[in-house]
Amino acid sequence: MALVEHELMEDTSSRLSEAMPGDFLELLKPRVMSLVVFTAFVGMAVAPVTPHPLLAVIAVLAIAVGAGASGALNMWYDADIDAVMSRTAKRPVPSGRVTPREALAFGLVLSVMSVLTLALLANLLSAALLAFTIFFYAVIYTMWLKRSTPQNIVIGGAAGALPPVVGWAAVTNTVTIEPIVLFAIIFLWTPPHFWALALFKRGDYERAGVPMLPNVAGDANTRLQIFIYSLLVAVSGVLPTVLGFASLFYGAVSAALGICFVWYAWKVWQDAGRDEKLTAEKQLFGFSLLYLFAVFAVLLVDSFVLKIWG
Repeated sequence: MALVEHELMEDTSSRLSEAMPGDFLELLKPRVMSLVVFTAFVGMAVAPVTPHPLLAVIAVLAIAVGAGASGALNMWYDADIDAVMSRTAKRPVPSGRVTPREALAFGLVLSVMSVLTLALLANLLSAALLAFTIFFYAVIYTMWLKRSTPQNIVIGGAAGALPPVVGWAAVTNTVTIEPIVLFAIIFLWTPPHFWALALFKRGDYERAGVPMLPNVAGDANTRLQIFIYSLLVAVSGVLPTVLGFASLFYGAVSAALGICFVWYAWKVWQDAGRDEKLTAEKQLFGFSLLYLFAVFAVLLVDSFVLKIWG
């Protein structure tokens, strides 16, 4: 099978595709990119300065393009394993709508454009952080960690956690404790989020040969680690209030959301072997998306209120 897939990749890489604009948009992983853009914008919003609106728009667009470039490079390199996974087989490269060569060129061009835009119109610090984010996701995570260690998501989660730091740096030219806390929230959130997915998609990862934690350490160990990380997520979520850059209102909402997160993780841990449909895992996966969006949305509103009344 591997030989056939390799020959298929060589064949598709030697021709021009008939890709539509929507296929290249899909390479950018728009759903993932939207969350990246949102967290980056929150990182800018909580900063102690009010950026020029044009700078803010340009910075957000540059970060969005950089995130999309990472997705394109990921799809280029992972086309072989995407082809054997049910949830990714219809992506543009494994389906043949976009050739590997086109995906690589598209990702590289967007990477350079996004980094240069931040360097020229914002500052070198934010540009360097964006470049590191793209490199970490495309090279460290995609090319190395993903295929070599069950801790791929834990370490690789740093790439997805950096956008609010980039957003903060774009408007302040600094990195302080506040964006590091936002980084920590996303970094700790990533393992339980993806391991919940890995539990009910473990067959996909087995076929692709990706050493996700359930396939290597077993379900019981994965469920326990999900619960432990969920406790850390709940604690990290209230740190903005503890450290004084968010209100008590934010602290109360984030604490309630954190308790719900832990509850869903507890169900995953306790329901081991009881639910053949893996309902608890799917519930945690769905709630984890809501949790991250809600925490950052409340922090965004909170920061605007504090700036107006503070």
